[in-house]
Amino acid sequence: MRVYITAAAAAAGADDAVMKPKATPQPHQQQQAARRGCRSTVVTGLLAGVLLFRAALLAVEAGASLCPPATGCLDWRAGLGRWLYGGSGGDAMEDFMKEWRRTHRAATLLDPVVVEAAPDSLDALMAEMGAMLASYDGQLDMEAVAIKMMAMLLKMDRKVKSSRVRALFNRHLASLGVPKSVHCLTLRLAEEFAVNSAARSPVPPPEHAPRLTDASCLHVALVTDNVLAAAVAVASAARSAADPGRLVFHVVTDKKSYVPMHSWFALHPASPAVVEVRGLHQFDWRDGVVIASVMRTVEEVQRSSLDYHRCGGSAEREHRRLEASKPSTFSLLNYLKIHLPEFFPELGRVMLLDDDVVVRKDLTGLWEQDLDGNIIGAVGAHEGGGVCIDKTFGDHLNFSDPAVSGLLSSQCAWSWGVSIIDLDAWRRTNVTETYQLWLEKNRESGFRLWQMASLPPALIAFDGRVQAIEPLWHLPGLGWRVPDPELARLSAVLHFSGPRKPWLEVAFPELRQLWLGHLNASDSFLQGCGVVEWQ
Repeated sequence: MRVYITAAAAAAGADDAVMKPKATPQPHQQQQAARRGCRSTVVTGLLAGVLLFRAALLAVEAGASLCPPATGCLDWRAGLGRWLYGGSGGDAMEDFMKEWRRTHRAATLLDPVVVEAAPDSLDALMAEMGAMLASYDGQLDMEAVAIKMMAMLLKMDRKVKSSRVRALFNRHLASLGVPKSVHCLTLRLAEEFAVNSAARSPVPPPEHAPRLTDASCLHVALVTDNVLAAAVAVASAARSAADPGRLVFHVVTDKKSYVPMHSWFALHPASPAVVEVRGLHQFDWRDGVVIASVMRTVEEVQRSSLDYHRCGGSAEREHRRLEASKPSTFSLLNYLKIHLPEFFPELGRVMLLDDDVVVRKDLTGLWEQDLDGNIIGAVGAHEGGGVCIDKTFGDHLNFSDPAVSGLLSSQCAWSWGVSIIDLDAWRRTNVTETYQLWLEKNRESGFRLWQMASLPPALIAFDGRVQAIEPLWHLPGLGWRVPDPELARLSAVLHFSGPRKPWLEVAFPELRQLWLGHLNASDSFLQGCGVVEWQ
């Protein structure tokens, strides 16, 4: 039903508010005066509405929209309009608000063509309002006014959402690339390996080789292909150690990254700590069972990568293409962490660190953790409170699939980022085989059990074999947010999990400075490639 406001209705009762003239006006003069009065009322009301919309525009343009649904903010706008104009009386604004509420309920049914044709700016809206008032001839279609304003709001909200999606997509792309400075550093180190005998010197030196299997030392493993990240992790751990001479770092990398990794630590020793660099191609596995197990993992990751890109519709395939573009999704080194017992057959215990960490405290306390017969010690739940510090199993696994129904979705998830591992206890179990089995199950299910990643099958394989340790050993999520300064000060290891890695330009500036503080700003390689120019 359309609602019209007539000039006669708006002029009713106006005679009592006006002093009687000495001469009785003509009928056509009374109609013109009434029309002018009604026009003034409508103009005043619509201008007040325009001011309201101007405030909404400024709020949205400033990024202050807190209403995700397309019409989520319309209720409070309408409420403010009722407060401004009142809810009683027979004026134009009451009728307008009735039409607004009715149009609001049917907002999602608006013709897309109408929404697309809505004004793009305040100036355009004012121009259309002016045209409507100029053609005003005694009646004003309030439904048309309400629909036009509603369409403009919907169009504006869609633009805001589109801008947010583009910003997130661009940030996603920025988190995937290798910065020019890091690529330059890798090439410079590879060149140095070829021309400088010092860069080819053994790592560690022969006199320190016995410490690689010394049970009295604190053994730290890093599985990475990122030279710069490994340099910061090693330097920060050695600097924070009460006795750096007890630290032995075992850096495992792939064949592609071995030369620059070896060159860096040959030219930048972490003395008195010891650093070992080994490529996957250098492990001399003579046991056929070990070789078959490692190759099973490698082949399963390769098959999963192929199937992951093939399955699903076009929209699903595009989503998976973006997921697969993350460096961690199909990084073979991430999946080969499940073979730590094979990497270090002569060690009984090892601390595992991700490469995107900064160590702030001495790691001796982590090394001495009592695992109570479990395989891994990692940060899980707050003691006594049962509150998960980071994510739960439900954040990693699809519990709508009956295959994982035996697990608890609210159970706290741990991560490889900072952990202490009993390799002897691991060797007495079938955890590695279980991990490989679940990798295969996920691929055969069409990746319904979890989005392709290396951690979810580890959560299943190690379930019931993880010892929760003090939360202050590991502060994750610095690639997502800036932590509370006091919490960061108390935490032993800061973990830059998330897309904003500290070596990327999208990193949080204050956290990037903290990370860069563990690099030597006067180093010729870092200066030549512009790594330290970020400071």
